[in-house]
Amino acid sequence: MSSGMPQTEANAIVACTISRDVQNFDLLIEDMEATMGESWGDLGFTEALAFFNQSEAEALEFVALALDSGDEDNLPLMGTIITEAKARNIKVILIAEDVTPAALHNLLRQGADEFIPYPLPEGELQAAIERLRLAEAERTAEPQHVLKTGSQRDGAVIVCHGLAGGSGSTTLAVNLAWELAQLSTSETPRVCLLDFDLQYGSVATYLDLPRREVVMEMLSDTENLDEDVFGQALVTYEDKLQVLTAPVDMIPLEFITPEDIERVVTLARSHFDFVVIDMPHTLVQWSETILNMAHVYFSMVELDMRSAQNALRLKRALQSEDLPFEKLRFALNRAPKFTDLSGKSRVKRMAESLGISIDLQLPDGGKQVAQSSDHGNPLASSAAKNPLRKEILKLAQSLHDLGQSDAAAA
Repeated sequence: MSSGMPQTEANAIVACTISRDVQNFDLLIEDMEATMGESWGDLGFTEALAFFNQSEAEALEFVALALDSGDEDNLPLMGTIITEAKARNIKVILIAEDVTPAALHNLLRQGADEFIPYPLPEGELQAAIERLRLAEAERTAEPQHVLKTGSQRDGAVIVCHGLAGGSGSTTLAVNLAWELAQLSTSETPRVCLLDFDLQYGSVATYLDLPRREVVMEMLSDTENLDEDVFGQALVTYEDKLQVLTAPVDMIPLEFITPEDIERVVTLARSHFDFVVIDMPHTLVQWSETILNMAHVYFSMVELDMRSAQNALRLKRALQSEDLPFEKLRFALNRAPKFTDLSGKSRVKRMAESLGISIDLQLPDGGKQVAQSSDHGNPLASSAAKNPLRKEILKLAQSLHDLGQSDAAAA
C-alpha cells in the first residue's frame, strides 16, 4: 500500500482510497492490496481534490470513497470529490458504514458508480471493480448509432401488445423487427425496436443485449432529448437493428408521461423507416399516446378464456373513451393447424362472440421459440425453418412492401 500522496515511480497508481483515516477500514486495505497489489494509494478528503488536478491523476481508474457516521457533516465536501472525479472520467466506489440512507442517496445522486456496505462482503470489491471495467469496455468498444441531425424520415410505428401473459408479444416484436431489418438493403440500420415494458421488458434478454444506464437518464429528461442522447441510449444488434432496451432497474410505468413517450417515438420515427414497440400488458396513461401514433397495433391473444375476456374488456375500455379501437389488429398466437377443423371452428366462434376480426394467425413454434429466446437469438438465426418464423417473415415482407409502396407514392 502507498500512504499519503500517491507516487508513480515504481508502479502506476490506478486506484485510490479516499477517507478521513483509512486505518478505520482495515478490511478495505486488505481487499485493495489483494485486488490492486501495489498500484493504489491513499488520500484524505482535502488531499483528493488537490491530487485530481495533478498529472498523475490522469492514470486513475477508480477511487474508493470510504466514510462512516462521523463523516456525515462533510457530505458537501464528499459530493464535490465525486463531482470532480466524474468530471475526469474516474469511477467512484462508495463504501459506507453506519451512514444514513438519506446521506447515501445524496451521494449516489452526485454520481457514485457503485455502493458497497462496510464491513465489505467477501469478494464484493473485486466484483464491483469488474462491473466498472465491463461497463467502461462496453462504452468504449460498442459502436453507438449516430443519428443525423435534422433527419425527416416518417417511419411506420408497429406496436405489439399482449392481452395476456405469455401470449407472445415480445417474441413477435423481436422477430418482426429483425426480419424487417434483414429485408433492408441500406448499409445503416433502418429499423428501431423500443422496449416500453419498463418493469418486465425482455427484449434485451431475447437478443442478448446489455441494458444501459443511459436509458433511464434519457427517459427521465426527455425535454432535452436530441439525436446524441437517443443515439447513446440505443444498442446495436448485428449492425442491422437498433434497440432501446428496458431500463436496468424496475421503475413504475407512470414514471414516464405521455409527453415523454411522444418525444421518444417522434424522434425514432424521424430517423428510422420502421419503429417496432413492445408494450407492457398494463394500460397506462401513455397507452393512448401509443395507440394514436401507431400505424399497426397488434393485440396478441390465445385461444383461451383469459384472452377472450381481456380482449372484450379492452374493447369496452377503448370504445367507452372514443379511442380508435379499429386500429387494433388481433393476432392469434399458437393458432390451430390447417388440418385442425375443430380448432378453426373455435377461432371463428371466438371472433364472432367478441365482435372482432382475427387478422393474423401465428402457428405454434414449439420448444425452438423458448430455446431461441434463452440463447438470445432471433428465430431467423437459430431456427430458420420454424413455422412461426416463416409466418413472421411473411408478415415482415408484406409490411416492408407496403412501406416501399408508400415511399414511392410520396
